[in-house]
Parts: sequence; structure tokens; C-alpha cells
Amino acid sequence: MFSTVSTESAAGATCEFGVRVWRRELAAVSRAEDEEIVVVVATVREEQAIRQMTDQLVRDFADTHSVEQVERAVGVARQQFGGHPVRQFVPILVERVARRRLAGKKDSAVGSVVGSPATSASPNATTEASDAVVPEQAPQPDSTPAPVVGDHTGSSHAAGPAGAHGSIDADASEGVVDSADPAVPSHSTGVTNGARTSTTATKPGLGKHASDDDSGGVLAALGAAWSANRRLVSTGLIVALVLVVVAVGFTVRKPAAEAPTAAPAQALTVVHGVVGSEKMAFFQDPKVVDTLARNGLQVDVQPAGSRQIATSTDLDRYDFAFPSSEITAEQIQRQRKVNTRYIPFSSPMAIATFAPIVDVLTRAGVVGPGPTPTLDVGAYLKLVGNNTRWDQLPGNTAYPVGKNILISTTDPRSSNSAALYLAAASYVANNETIVQGTPAEQDVIPTLSRLFVGQGYTENSSEGPFGNYLAGGMGPTPLAWIYESQFVEAAAQGKTTPEMRLLYPGPTVWSRHTLIPLGDSGDRLGQLLSEDKGLQRLAAEHGFRTGDPAQFGAVVAEHGVPVAADLLDVVAPPTYETLEHLIDGVTKSYN
Repeated sequence: MFSTVSTESAAGATCEFGVRVWRRELAAVSRAEDEEIVVVVATVREEQAIRQMTDQLVRDFADTHSVEQVERAVGVARQQFGGHPVRQFVPILVERVARRRLAGKKDSAVGSVVGSPATSASPNATTEASDAVVPEQAPQPDSTPAPVVGDHTGSSHAAGPAGAHGSIDADASEGVVDSADPAVPSHSTGVTNGARTSTTATKPGLGKHASDDDSGGVLAALGAAWSANRRLVSTGLIVALVLVVVAVGFTVRKPAAEAPTAAPAQALTVVHGVVGSEKMAFFQDPKVVDTLARNGLQVDVQPAGSRQIATSTDLDRYDFAFPSSEITAEQIQRQRKVNTRYIPFSSPMAIATFAPIVDVLTRAGVVGPGPTPTLDVGAYLKLVGNNTRWDQLPGNTAYPVGKNILISTTDPRSSNSAALYLAAASYVANNETIVQGTPAEQDVIPTLSRLFVGQGYTENSSEGPFGNYLAGGMGPTPLAWIYESQFVEAAAQGKTTPEMRLLYPGPTVWSRHTLIPLGDSGDRLGQLLSEDKGLQRLAAEHGFRTGDPAQFGAVVAEHGVPVAADLLDVVAPPTYETLEHLIDGVTKSYN
């Protein structure tokens, strides 16, 4: 009786112990499998991020580097972080290093911040960086293996029953091997663990326990079978995830020449226009081109003198006309019977000169001193009327040249800037009154003609005299009539020198750049230039004053350009017809 009870108690204890062992083994395996899945999912995400980042770098450096060069830079950068334990920031750090390499900059700062152990020279560095699935470095053969789950379970049950129970514990601990086994590389976990699981299920130890105690053996066998099934499920998931990585690699990194399936870019509407030459740099700015393209437009512009646009340009070829004057724009509107117009930006007329010239003219009483010096147009007209030469000015040692004092301009017969110069001068010559009527026109024409005829050859657009001013210096061009925007733009681009100065004529006139739409696409462009904040900011960067004074103020403040914040001495030009009569009178003087 005692023997029977003892046998039953031993069998019950064995059964209970087997259940406990099985549950612990199952929990340990489940945790290990979950960790494997998490690692592989993180690896898939890292691979996707790396490939997306590589594609972006290929696009960003398309003009300077081939696809292979970009991929090589990414690979070299990635080697630095091959053994880093925290992976979520690796794509960002790799991009920084790769960008700096492609841009020809040093990347030591990034490496030192990360402090990755992979930054030291290691024979395994290349393998670790190129392995698409391995998140951690496999231990060297002589390293101490990490304890497997079986070892941990065995030690935790050291106080369990002796004899047969001890052998059950030992064999059960060998029956399930944890995926952290250092003898098996982590990138092979899916397939290798599946093979080891099926082998473990047929170990002789399990047969031995089945013969010693049916209950314990059956439970151990069930535990091994359940673990095998779970491992097969996990193995399938891991293999699927690895296949996703491989598929992404083949589809995303396929060279552009072999990817005809990519969706075609949206076609842009080409808008043809004729513009004043002072706006060419704005329309050729890559940032402007990109902003317009994002709004579906590709703008093709041809330069012309603003008066040429109204008088001799075949506007049937264009979708918009963009002269630099409201007066010229009004004439185009009448000719084309267009009611709509846009004035996205404007610029006052100014004079580009040099510090020594400002000093000489200040002593002569022609320039009034101040943060933004002003040229007295009345005093200037007297010098021109008397044929005064530079070397005749008292105390002029800075520019003692024997030529008449004249402001360099464009040709008034074709250029708007010269027409506005004539408008300002005509106002002063007409006793500070806007010229109106034939008698007043005939009275001022002789004075106005001296301003132009004495210059000799004049160019058709404002880029001519201002380009000579920038390139030739004070010698050939001591004074140049320009748009304020030209000087501000040149200063912002670093093209001016410390001695270059900006003068404002007193009075001056505003040049209001007016776009006349000649079709639907031209109307769309006019709306964008007037309303898009990005384009308005870019116009300010090119020296134009927009509807938001703060934008222009920020540009001149950033580059230290002394401009007049508020211009008070400003006059309106005469009517288009009167201005044409004055220009005709000057033209006869040329002849």
C-alpha cells in the first residue's frame, strides 16, 4: 500500500514538475521568438529607410555624381554604424555622413558624436555593413557563449527532485535550444532554428523519459512539439519579412534606366513671355523655376526693352508681356484690348556710383549728404547745360577726367529706364511741373536732348550700363541710371565692392513692373507672381519691392545695403502720348 502511494505521489510530482518545465520552456521560447521578430521588423524598416534615403541622394546629386558613386558613399557611411546598438537613428546618421562625403566635406563630426564601436578598424566591418538583415555583430569563435535557455532552466531547478527527476530536468533543458545560441548567426535564425527544433523533438532523451514515466515523457514531448509548431510559424513570418527586404532591394534600387514603370511626371504648361531685361535674372533663378513648376508652369521668357515691347514686338507669339512701366503697359492694353493687368513688384529709379564721386559731387553742391545720398536733379541739369567737365569741379582730385558730367543711360527710343529718366528730368526742366501740351514739350526738349546726345552710343536695355558699371568701375561709368532692384540684387549676390554707392535722384520716379496677360496661361502666371508668398519673397531677394515691405527690408538688412526706406520726393511721369512726343524730339536731336 505504501509502495503504491509512493509511486503515485512520485508520478504526480513528476507530472507537475514536467508541466512546470514545459511552461517555462514555452515562455522562454516565446520571448526569444518575439525578440527575433522585433529585430527582423526593425531591420526591414531600416533597410527601407536606407533605400529611400539613397534614392533621394541620387536625385539630389544627379548633376555631380553617378548612381554607383552615391551608393558607394552610402555603403561607406553605413559601415561606421554597423555595430551600433541603437538602430532607429542609423538611416539619419548615414544620410548625414553620405551627404558630407558627396559634398566633399569631412564627416568626422558625425562619427565622433555617435561613438559607434564600428568606427574603429575591424575586419568584420564590411561584412556587418553589407549584411541586409544582421542587426548585431556575431561573437568571435573564442568569445564566451551566452547561456542558452536550457542552461538557465536547469540551474533554476537545482532544488528539484533527485534521481529520475534530475535526468528529466537535464534532458528537458537540452530539448529546447534558445535562439540566442551564439553558435548560430542571427541572420540565419529562421531556417536554422526550424531544423534544430525538428531534430530536438527526436532526441533520445525524450524516449528515455517516456519509458521511465509516461506522464512526464508525454508532457515533455508535447512541449517540444508545441515549441516546434510555434517556431515554424515564427520561422515562416521571419522568412516572409526577409523576402520583403529582398524584394524591396530589387525593386527600389533598380537603375532609373531600367524602371519604365514609374509614373510619368505631370506635364507642365509652357508659358511664353517677353519681359524687360532687368527681370531676366529673376525668371532664370532655379528657385523661381522650381516654384513655378510646382504650380504647373514652365516660363520661357525673351528680353526686350520695355518700349520695344509696346512698339515693335510681335506679341502674337507670347502669352504675356511684362514691361517695366505702367505707361507702357497701358499702351499694350489699349492695343491688345486687354483689361487685366498685374503689378507684382516695383522699383524706384536710382543712380549707381562710387564713394569718391559722391564726395566730389557733395562738395560741388549737387549731392546732399546722408545715409542715402540724394542727387539734386536741378543742380545736375545746370552742370549739363553748362557742359561742365569733371576736371572743372573744384577740389576734384579723385576723378579729374576731361569729359562732360553725364549720367550713363540706355537708349530712350527703346528702353523704359531711359524714358523714366527723361520723365524725371522733364518735370524739373518744366519748373517742377508735369509736362503737358505742345508748348511745354517744345520748351524742354533742348535741355533733355543734352542728357542723351552727349553720351554717344547707348544700349537698348538697362543691363548694359549697369553691367559696365560693375565690370569697368569708376573710369568708364562714374554715374549709371539704374533700377534700385539691380543694385540690391548685385549686393545680395556679392557683386558690388565697398566703394560702390547707391544715389537717389531728387525727384525720382517709380518703375511699376506690370504684367499684361495675353492668354489664360499668362493670367495664371500673373496671379502667382502677385499672390504666391514664395515668389514674392524671391522677388525681394532679387531687389524688388513687393506688397510686403518687410520682405524687402529683410533682404537689404541681411546684406547691409543702405536704401531709402520711404521715398518722398517722387513724381509721376507724363502721359504716354506726351512721353512719346518728348522721345521723338530727342530722336531728332540724334539725327
